Amino acid sequence: MIAFAANSLLTRGALDRHLIDAPSFTLIRLISGAFMLALLLAVRPSGRPDGSVSPDRGSWSSALSLAGYAVAFTLAYMSIGAGVGALLLFGAVQVTMIGTGIARGDRPLSRDWLGLALAMAGLAWLTVPGASAPDVTGAALMVIAGVCWGAYSIAGRGSRDPLAVTTGNFWRASILAVVALGVLAARGQVTTRGALLATASGALASGVGYTLWYAALPALGAWRASLVQLTVPILTGFAAALLLNESISQRLVIAGVLVTTGVWITLQRAR
Repeated sequence: MIAFAANSLLTRGALDRHLIDAPSFTLIRLISGAFMLALLLAVRPSGRPDGSVSPDRGSWSSALSLAGYAVAFTLAYMSIGAGVGALLLFGAVQVTMIGTGIARGDRPLSRDWLGLALAMAGLAWLTVPGASAPDVTGAALMVIAGVCWGAYSIAGRGSRDPLAVTTGNFWRASILAVVALGVLAARGQVTTRGALLATASGALASGVGYTLWYAALPALGAWRASLVQLTVPILTGFAAALLLNESISQRLVIAGVLVTTGVWITLQRAR
C-alpha cells in the first residue's frame, strides 16, 4: 500500500505541474516497469524461489486488465478531479472484488460488513465534500479502471511466482498501451523531470509494488484484499503532508481513523 501511495504522489507531481502529458506518462510508466522487472528476473538466481523454473509468465487476460486500468485511469483524470476520482476508483474495486468473492463462495460476517461500511464512509468523508458533479465520460472511465484493477488483483490470487507473472503482464500491457495511447503520446510534450517521475512510478512504485501485491494476494481473501486498498488515499494524504508540505486537515484525520478502524475490524477476523 505504501508503494501504491508513492505511485499517486509521483503521478500527481508529474501531471499537476504539467511536466509531462498523461498518455506519455502512462507509456513510460508501463515500459519502465517492464524493463525493471525483466532486469530483476534476469539477475534472480533461478526461475522460482524454490529453484525450479517458473512456467507461469503472466497472461494476456491479466495484461488486458492491467493495461485497461492504466489507460482508463489516465484518460479519466484528464476530465475529473482527484477526490471524486478516488471514490469512483476504489468503489469500483470494492464492488468487483467483493462481488467476485461472494460469487465464488465467500461468506462475510456482519463485522466484515461493518468494517467495509466504516472504511467506505472514511473514503467518502475524505473525497466527496466540496466536489462538483464529475464529467460523465471521465466518471465512466474511472469506474472501468476500478473494475480492471479489481480483475487484475483477483487474477493475482493464483500466482505462484509473482515476479515472473508481473514481468510478463507488464510487457504485454506495454504493447497494449502503445496501441491505445501511441497517437496521443506522440502529440504530447515530455520534460526530463516528467520522464524521470514517470520512470520512478513505473520501475519502483508500479513494477516492484505490483510484484509485492501479487506476492501478498494468495494469503488474502478477496474481501480483505479489496478493503486494505482503501488505506491508499489516507497514506497518500499523510505522505503529501510530509513530502509536499501539504497540510494535515481535520477531514484527513477523521477519514484516517474511520478507514483504519474498518480495516482493523476485518483483519481481526482473519487472526
